[in-house]
Amino acid sequence: MRVIIADDHPLFRTALGHAVSKVWPEADVIEASTAGEAREALSQGEAEALLLDLHMEDSNGLSVLMDLRQDFPALPIAIVSASEEQRVFAAASQLGAAAFIPKSSSLEEMREALAAVRDGDGWFPANDVSDDDDLARIASLTPAQRRILGAIRQGLLNKQIAYDLDISEATVKAHITAIFRKLGVGNRTQAVLLAAKLDVDQPVADSAAGCSPS
Repeated sequence: MRVIIADDHPLFRTALGHAVSKVWPEADVIEASTAGEAREALSQGEAEALLLDLHMEDSNGLSVLMDLRQDFPALPIAIVSASEEQRVFAAASQLGAAAFIPKSSSLEEMREALAAVRDGDGWFPANDVSDDDDLARIASLTPAQRRILGAIRQGLLNKQIAYDLDISEATVKAHITAIFRKLGVGNRTQAVLLAAKLDVDQPVADSAAGCSPS
């Protein structure tokens, strides 16, 4: 039995480890400081659960949740985040998280949340935000399309994306056309604004600053 804790703060991993030991006394706790390390640990065998921070060296936002849910669909993923925004709680739930545990939670609340995950239940802070159709559209993208959307958010040109992903510009253009169709947008700026709903650390309206519609 393994439980994986992915967080880049060693002291917080220790605190989570204490909570895990109360809920899964026999579990082998595997610590990871990046999403890549968590993925490597998951590739080495089944896990009872993954406790996942949304902000680490190689990840920032809910994209990492979507990627891991796609690759490990049966794995319960409990988000552990400093975010206290209701929209983030709701988005994590909609994108398939088993729980959302704010880092401000007490140890008792953490144990309660993890016990719910262990028992196959969900655990989320109270919120009154309904499901977001935009998130459903983002979730419909393929992994390749999500990578290209991420490159668009970085402001990369088609030829730069093609070089980075080792594909042709024609393939990039075809993916972008499909991305725009799935998201229901007409240009890059609109796509970036919509994708900003995956962000955790900044207001949605701010993340498209500086993007040009091309």
